[in-house]
Amino acid sequence: MFEIRWHSRAGQGAVTGAKGLAEVVSTTGKFVQAFAFYGSAKRGAAMTAYNRVSDKRIINHEKFMSPEYVLIIDPALIHTADFTANAKENTKYIITSHLNKEDLVKSQPKLEGKEVYVVDCMSIAMDTIGRAIPNTPMLGALMKISGMYEIDFFKESMLNVLRKFPQKIIDANMAAIQRAYDEVN
Repeated sequence: MFEIRWHSRAGQGAVTGAKGLAEVVSTTGKFVQAFAFYGSAKRGAAMTAYNRVSDKRIINHEKFMSPEYVLIIDPALIHTADFTANAKENTKYIITSHLNKEDLVKSQPKLEGKEVYVVDCMSIAMDTIGRAIPNTPMLGALMKISGMYEIDFFKESMLNVLRKFPQKIIDANMAAIQRAYDEVN
């Protein structure tokens, strides 16, 4: 089993991203969970979402986890949230930021010695989707870093998740996923 913790602000799409990932994973015969913790948060409040993926039935329903991946959608949260809580020694951090990796690590001492990847999901979302909802770009970055699925398979599976939207929005999200996949470093 591996676990993913998303750090976001309410309204940035972390819950939808976690659920979208779960839909894709569920089509592959694996067991998956997607859930969030945000109480009665209003748009803009810090919140977390979670995924668990396993080859076996998942009986753990706690929000506490030791994630293999921490996805930070809102760059300000690296200074306000305890994003390293319960992390493993080899946890990978994928952070949306306009800063390069070195400057980002300098700005947050908790990242020293950690495996950090950076991608500007906000800019990608604005450029492709036209709104600051960076969940699909973060999923593209996750596919690159985790190797969970080939990008073409993932995008094809996401088409089914996004089918309720107009084609223009689907195309924009596909472009966002691919661009983040290509740009994460």
